Amino acid sequence: MASNDLVVGLEIGTSKICVVVGEGRPDGTLRILGVGQAPSRGVRKGEIVDFETAMKCVHEAVVDAEQKSDVMIRSIYVSVAGGHIQSFNNRGCVMVPEDRDEIDEQDIEDVKVSAREVSIPASNAFLHSIIQHYHVDGQDGVLNPVGMLGEKLEADFHIIHGVRNRIQNTIRCVKELPLEVEDVVFSALASAQVVLTQHQKNLGALVVDMGGGTTDYILYVDGAVKQSGVLGIGGDHVTNDISMALRIPMARAEKLKLEEGSCVLGNCLPGETILLKDDSGFAGKEIERETLNTIINLRVREIFELLKRKLEAEPFINYIGAGVFITGGCSLLDGIEHLAGESFEMPAHAAHAQTIAGLTSAFENPQFSTAIGLIKYAQAVQAERPARGFRRLIGKFFSYG
Repeated sequence: MASNDLVVGLEIGTSKICVVVGEGRPDGTLRILGVGQAPSRGVRKGEIVDFETAMKCVHEAVVDAEQKSDVMIRSIYVSVAGGHIQSFNNRGCVMVPEDRDEIDEQDIEDVKVSAREVSIPASNAFLHSIIQHYHVDGQDGVLNPVGMLGEKLEADFHIIHGVRNRIQNTIRCVKELPLEVEDVVFSALASAQVVLTQHQKNLGALVVDMGGGTTDYILYVDGAVKQSGVLGIGGDHVTNDISMALRIPMARAEKLKLEEGSCVLGNCLPGETILLKDDSGFAGKEIERETLNTIINLRVREIFELLKRKLEAEPFINYIGAGVFITGGCSLLDGIEHLAGESFEMPAHAAHAQTIAGLTSAFENPQFSTAIGLIKYAQAVQAERPARGFRRLIGKFFSYG
């Protein structure tokens, strides 16, 4: 197997570190060769807060992935999240030089630069400039203007940026191992590559990636990214609520949440209880199932309401035809799609990576959506396809302020 067919995705999450090794095939499909995991320490709300500890955890996950896939990992695509990630939509405009009348690749790059000529905080750097739509001399809906005749080229972009130092901490954590960082990708953008089909993007869809410490989201309308961002709240907050309210250890609360809990109220018998067996340092306890479900319901509902409020600042949520797709570890909560459907008032689905060959257990686990999505993103970039959403930044990541 040629080493350049190998692509590796790394997600440094709040609860877990995940490394997925994939192999690109000539027909454009992907095969997963191995998945490495390690518990995440030194990471809070999707961001590194203890560099040395986080680096050791990443190293553990990389070694695990190497052993399981039987390959040597040299370079990696890394996802980033965190409350510092922001986005906006902007239009770029360039005039075609008078000595020619045909639009070429340089005009495409120039209009992207034009769209990024906006003021962002001095501490921030651009992550992505994702094409939405082109316009040639006022003509809308142009998919690829190269070769067309025209005097004025305009383009609408969705631009994602974040705090440079925080992104650099993630990159440094990988480079110290030492591994080469091929690219840095916003986590929800990565997840969407394998959770949604092109048809769903065209219909309009919202991907909500609910991890341990953050809830990342990305919204598509007419196949283009219109909104994206991060809420600094996730599954760990649900676990913490259970631990505090029922006065049980965090580890027991996490287990209880996943094995016995539900986001749906009124589905259990009156007075139905769950018996927590005694353990070392824990005396055991009997709790009402509806009490547990109420704690979960309130916090998850709050996350959805906060997200809905954020999305309603723009009109795009009104154009979602395919519905809401929930992925990430928190999507494993029983009844979460029912609660999401109620909150957003539209169809909602718990989702995982689609149409990937290889380890079934890996791509059917929504906890791996981001890491698998990184591989899909990388495959499209490496093939240099001009597909929507994959046009790369000009030059190096850190050359933009």
